[in-house]
Amino acid sequence: MRYLGHSLFLPALWHFNRHSVARAFAIGLACMWIPFPGQSIIAAALAILFRANIPMSVALVFVTNPVTGPPMFYGAYVVGARLLDQPEIPHFEMNIEWLEQTIGQIWEPMVVGCSVVALVSALIGYYGIQAFWRFHISQKVKERRERQDTNSLKAQALNTPSAKVDQTTVTATQPSDEQRSKLK
Repeated sequence: MRYLGHSLFLPALWHFNRHSVARAFAIGLACMWIPFPGQSIIAAALAILFRANIPMSVALVFVTNPVTGPPMFYGAYVVGARLLDQPEIPHFEMNIEWLEQTIGQIWEPMVVGCSVVALVSALIGYYGIQAFWRFHISQKVKERRERQDTNSLKAQALNTPSAKVDQTTVTATQPSDEQRSKLK
């Protein structure tokens, strides 16, 4: 950890702001398409390098897990096979024996597919978070302005005397003769 020096303590790596979270989404969603263990270490290292939120980058990597990984990687393989115009392997398994037997046939479409899907995921994650964050902030500003307008209208109504004051309002605000005698 010494080689990281003070860079590990930079606020951008731990605070949630629009830029560090958007970078974290790009890094995490790209690293989740790495088809071998160590995704979270790579995501953390890239988060430090690009000044992204480390916890968010690492957490997004875990979208791929033993349940979601096989269908996601098969989809990436299919994308790569179609981009390279190669025939798809009819039988796909996620176990070591099958992988050892077919690695020579599937590695190229798998790498191409994972790379393309990782790039697309990263771009969607980055720009999606930027757009969502801006929309959220604009909604908050709009709500604040509406509250301020409502409050200023209420204050204006309280400070401005009305043009027509009926007799019941005047008598209700002035003390009666009995109240005056009690005050003396």
